[in-house]
Amino acid sequence: MNWLRSSIFALFLLIFTPIWSILCILVFPFLNPENRYRFIGLWNKIVIALLQPLCGIHYEIRGMENMMKALDQPIVILSKHQSAYETIAYIALLPKQICFVFKRELLWIPFFGWALGLLKMIHINRASRETAALSVASQGRNRLSEGKWILMFPEGTRTSVGSHKPYRKGGARLASATGATVIPIAHNAGRCWPKNRFIKNPGVVIFSIGPAIPSEGKTGDQLHKEVEEWIETEMRIIDPSAYGLTKTLAHSK
Repeated sequence: MNWLRSSIFALFLLIFTPIWSILCILVFPFLNPENRYRFIGLWNKIVIALLQPLCGIHYEIRGMENMMKALDQPIVILSKHQSAYETIAYIALLPKQICFVFKRELLWIPFFGWALGLLKMIHINRASRETAALSVASQGRNRLSEGKWILMFPEGTRTSVGSHKPYRKGGARLASATGATVIPIAHNAGRCWPKNRFIKNPGVVIFSIGPAIPSEGKTGDQLHKEVEEWIETEMRIIDPSAYGLTKTLAHSK
């Protein structure tokens, strides 16, 4: 049954994504950047909505009030990265326009990448760490000054459920250098949409949005440590079995 439902979803994406991408390319010249983001975000909202009846994947958001309190602040969001699901969901679900930091190779994907290239995101060449860091710093400052929120995955790539890849410090250092506040997010999206897996599993994706972490008076390294500790501790609360814990033990902090 999961195979059949996943196949129907894949067929939907195969048909719908090129159509929507072509629409974006046609209408984007007539839209300002904010309306471009809203228009392309309709694709994300539709995909997240259809995953519920097609694949049985629902979501729950905890701690949204932490974001609502920070709407007028420059924000760097640092998130766990397990799946393609969260990259789609964040544009659909978060209350502010976000700017992803992503590898430039995504721009080469037919239709999807072409539409993505029309948005003001931050794309980097991961082959050169030094160049990538400079690009994130310069573009990040510009996007924050425009009122956008920056979203980064400090693990750098998708990780398997229950794993912990050491976090990179670029996002924390950007926040420290610009005075931006950091909002951490933990989630278990890999349970429902596993890394590099065609089959989608029914279930509930839990997004846990942490309290805002001010960068004032902190070095990038200090901020990095605080963020990593919060996310990895929270992961063991929302998905205890992935780390060999019982639910009772996970909640006893």
